[in-house]
Amino acid sequence: MKTKLLVITTLLLGTMSLQAQRQMVNVPELPSYVTLKCDFHIHTVFSDGNVWPTNRVSEAWRDGLDAIAITDHIEYQPHKQYIPTDHSAAWKIASAMAADNNIILVMGTEITRGMPPGHLNALFITDPDLLATDDFMKVVEAAMAQGAFIHWNHPGWKSQQPDGIPRMYDVHREMIAKGWLHGIEYFNGGEYYPLVMDMCRENKLALIGNSDTHGVISEEYTAPRYSHRPMTLVFAKERTAESLKEALFAGRTAVWYGDNLAAFEEIALPLFRSVITAGAPYKDDGTRIWFELCNSSDIPMKLSGGPEGAPAMLTVPARSMVIVRADRKYLSQPLTYNVDNIITGSDSVLKVEISPAKK
Repeated sequence: MKTKLLVITTLLLGTMSLQAQRQMVNVPELPSYVTLKCDFHIHTVFSDGNVWPTNRVSEAWRDGLDAIAITDHIEYQPHKQYIPTDHSAAWKIASAMAADNNIILVMGTEITRGMPPGHLNALFITDPDLLATDDFMKVVEAAMAQGAFIHWNHPGWKSQQPDGIPRMYDVHREMIAKGWLHGIEYFNGGEYYPLVMDMCRENKLALIGNSDTHGVISEEYTAPRYSHRPMTLVFAKERTAESLKEALFAGRTAVWYGDNLAAFEEIALPLFRSVITAGAPYKDDGTRIWFELCNSSDIPMKLSGGPEGAPAMLTVPARSMVIVRADRKYLSQPLTYNVDNIITGSDSVLKVEISPAKK
């Protein structure tokens, strides 16, 4: 009997251990900043989600995130027959668990309107009840009075934009002029919107990428289609809510979805350089050289457009190394490549130079 109890106890402890494992996510770093892995668009049973608020915290912890925002709809609570309307409830329920698990929990909400203006998230608010009013601009004004960071959600969502093409409307231009719009979702759920890169660049807005999860996240983002949940990478001065907010307003963000990274070039280039390392040539036959190219991140780097005398295409898998064989002239001049999965504009990708290290 004692032996059976010991076996059962061991199995239970093993199961608990597996459930309590946090994924260690290796993503590129921006020099002098801390990379915070974030999801700012999450729903619970307090609007149209199917998950309890504390489960959102445990999911975030297991997935290696640093910060989340629970953004239940202000105007839409399909479960209110069973769950009373309380716009702060999800945050109140989840906050203690978030603190215990070192997850930054941002108070937020989703402002839900037809297009235009569409749906927008207000983050870092303090009292969502003050946003429960019919006049859209008064809702935004009330959010701004609370210091909100506001981003436009899924601007090419076909339920509101049938052709799937994001467009700025007068209300968005008015918000930008007033300083009331601060970011746009480039990626939402399973969709991405290339034109958002240009819209954000032209209007000095932050690039945002979120899951917009309503169900169990591990069931919505499963292999082989997804290797991880989408997230916004925020480059903050410190790992605090205050620094997170400052970085968002400053636009220091990138979006990681699938094997792709979306960021403006001034951010994308140092991110690439932070994870790709070229070794010194270990072989030189007088005509060609051989050197190692290493990738320390969880994002594979897909290179194309290589120069004459070097590989035309290269993929450096996540946390892996490949051997590059090239003409000896590249001891004194760089190899130039396009990084096809680092997007810098609606029709542009990052261009890089790679040189073997000096001996």
